[in-house]
Amino acid sequence: MHNSSSSYEILALTQRQRVSDGQTVPLLKGCEGAAQILMLVWPQLGDFDSLEYAWWLQREADTGCQRGIAVRAVGIGDRASGQKFCDYTGFPAASLFVDQTAALHRELGLYQGLTLKPPGLKPGQAAWLNLMLMCAGIASPGTLREVLRGYTGDRRAPQLIGDEEVVKAGPLPPLTGKAFNLVGGSGFQRPIELATLRLRNMTEVLSHWSTYVPDAAYLTQRGGTFLFDRQGTLLYEHRDRGILGFAETMANPLAFLDDRVPANQV
Repeated sequence: MHNSSSSYEILALTQRQRVSDGQTVPLLKGCEGAAQILMLVWPQLGDFDSLEYAWWLQREADTGCQRGIAVRAVGIGDRASGQKFCDYTGFPAASLFVDQTAALHRELGLYQGLTLKPPGLKPGQAAWLNLMLMCAGIASPGTLREVLRGYTGDRRAPQLIGDEEVVKAGPLPPLTGKAFNLVGGSGFQRPIELATLRLRNMTEVLSHWSTYVPDAAYLTQRGGTFLFDRQGTLLYEHRDRGILGFAETMANPLAFLDDRVPANQV
């Protein structure tokens, strides 16, 4: 629907509210000196995909800084959603913007998800129904396979929880990374490991639902990843096709950077 130059032009011209100070400023403000710009357009800030993506970015934050990559993200929600998201994930509030009505997502032509409109249901109620159907794999390719991978483990993926790290994912008791060695060993994504992190995210969001999701009408909207060089040339893009489909390689969602960003770039 959109060519690469139009994606950059749209993003370069877009202003949204920045979470750190509440100011409405251009999305790409402050990116001028960066070697690359990684622009993330996320679904709801309370969505599995947004929280998991932010977790991966924090895990690889040092690498991104070393490579001179400026990271900006826009998520669906309001400033309170953004503040809660940053408090939980550690994602920098100065790099996060909010879009309350998913207008940018539509302008970029990102997948809106299942949009059935059963008679008698309000927009938020219809969105819930559509979301549940997508969680069951309807109009959301790859979702069930990815959920299963969270339980069965993945030897192609890195170990996610350090041996001494403690994960609290209610209603489970606190678990250390070593506990997962019992079911699969170490040095790769063990069975149940990813599912535990997802349970922790789900517990967080459900505990603060109205903050994370002030308007349920946009629950099904999916996001996208865009990597540009400093001239605005598109180096990579991924448009999400379903829930838990925020990366081309879910075993290592940031793998695309290895192919397109030199490690010694400053």
